Amino acid sequence: MRTLGACVVVAALLLAVARMTAVGQEKKATEPQIAHAVYFALKDNSAATRKAVVDACKKYLSGHDGTVYFAAGTLAEEFKRDVNDRDWDVSLLIVFKDKASHDKYQENERHKKFIDENKSHWKKVRVFDSEVTP
Repeated sequence: MRTLGACVVVAALLLAVARMTAVGQEKKATEPQIAHAVYFALKDNSAATRKAVVDACKKYLSGHDGTVYFAAGTLAEEFKRDVNDRDWDVSLLIVFKDKASHDKYQENERHKKFIDENKSHWKKVRVFDSEVTP
């Protein structure tokens, strides 16, 4: 009888731990990701300079801890609807798994080196950070 009681207690503890783990995972899943979108208007928007800035984005800004998605590219010339903002040349989009990953990226030496080596190209930079859920 004592063995049966001990088994019931152990089973109840295991069930409680499983529930707490599930609740913890559910909380993590609902924490928003951070979409970090940056649009660079360049002083010289020649194809060569646009390519150089995109290449620098790939070199310095990809592969950071907590990155869920990374892309860098140039303005898509064929999209010219009234609602398209065309006042930029190079775009960067990074989705981070959480705010902590975004904040760590902001202080990373590779990110700072990107800024130091490329800011001379920039006429204007706009940054759009948003909380998103997949």
